[in-house]
Amino acid sequence: MKIKIINRSEYQLPNYETLASAGMDLRANIAKPITLKSLERAIVPTGIFMELPVGYEAQVRPRSGLAAKKGISVLNAPGTIDADYRGEVGVILVNLSSEDFTIENGERIAQMVIAKHERAEWEVVESLSNTARGTGGFGSTGKN
Repeated sequence: MKIKIINRSEYQLPNYETLASAGMDLRANIAKPITLKSLERAIVPTGIFMELPVGYEAQVRPRSGLAAKKGISVLNAPGTIDADYRGEVGVILVNLSSEDFTIENGERIAQMVIAKHERAEWEVVESLSNTARGTGGFGSTGKN
């Protein structure tokens, strides 16, 4: 699939690091470093603008290394970029650790997955089919 993209950063386009990678790394495109204190958040620009085909979205997700090692996550994970959005891709990062974290220009801050989606059409009914789970909600299937 080809996706139109504008790259206003000084860095390479997002790309797949391995043949089987689902996500492409997004890099910070900032004039000066951003320091996030514990529990602070910021929208970090990437310099990337794109035109997704209708029926697709881009999902912005945390990078596992930043999450595990530094406690840095994408606040609205996964963030959704809709096909009709034409603005700059921004990443809402949050520092969930107890230590300050500084984001440097060009740093890989998140990953982006391109995904197909469906549009739902509601059908109002009076009842739903029965299942073994029924109305069992949070934690109803046990710990293991």
